[in-house]
Amino acid sequence: MPRGRAVEHDLVIVACAISAGIHAALTPEHFREDTGPGLGFLVSAVLLAGLVVALTRTASPPALVAATLTLAGLVAAYGLAITTGVPLLHPEVEPTEGLALATKAIEAAGLVAALHLLLRGRKVAPTPTERTLA
Repeated sequence: MPRGRAVEHDLVIVACAISAGIHAALTPEHFREDTGPGLGFLVSAVLLAGLVVALTRTASPPALVAATLTLAGLVAAYGLAITTGVPLLHPEVEPTEGLALATKAIEAAGLVAALHLLLRGRKVAPTPTERTLA
């Protein structure tokens, strides 16, 4: 794997690992609030930890797609949590907090890196002009 791609791949792994640790650490606190938020944080931590393991073994497109969807889902869920609440899991609006914002920034960086890896690795059909020149 070229160095630039390796750095981006490592960034995705680190973002997932940090997020997994934070979600795992906050799971008990969220279970004290209610079962829905607790389960949301527990499932997030387990998914992220699984992604860390998968991504340390491979940089395959399916693993990167899973990371992309998970990280995008977490960022979107937080957006809902601080604006309207998350139906079924956390219907009350949550106040913004520094740790949450830092976590979302880390997840967003991992998301951008995963998307970049996916898009750079995608084979794009040549344009008609490129076919003519070839």
